[in-house]
Amino acid sequence: MNVDLPAAYWLGLLTSVVLPVLVGLVTTRVTHAGLKAVLLLALSAVTGFVVEYAGPHDAGYSVGTAAVLALVAFASAVLSHFGFWKPVGVSGRAQDSFVKAA
Repeated sequence: MNVDLPAAYWLGLLTSVVLPVLVGLVTTRVTHAGLKAVLLLALSAVTGFVVEYAGPHDAGYSVGTAAVLALVAFASAVLSHFGFWKPVGVSGRAQDSFVKAA
């Protein structure tokens, strides 16, 4: 099976894997988890809509496709946070670096 996705979709997927670290960089450990989740959801939505805008289309821009890409970005970000970034300790170190810099 040959997967042929445009580069914009691959970059969007890579971005969604890094989004939890970005959220960790702009928040602190005492920031409410709900606020972090909303921030991650908002960044995922932006990522999905930007990827759809940047991707090549024959039929034009599709809001439905952008919404699906946003959901995929959010799911990928949550899975990468709990499956990789948090167990390795990157999430905690990102939040600690923000506190030291401030």
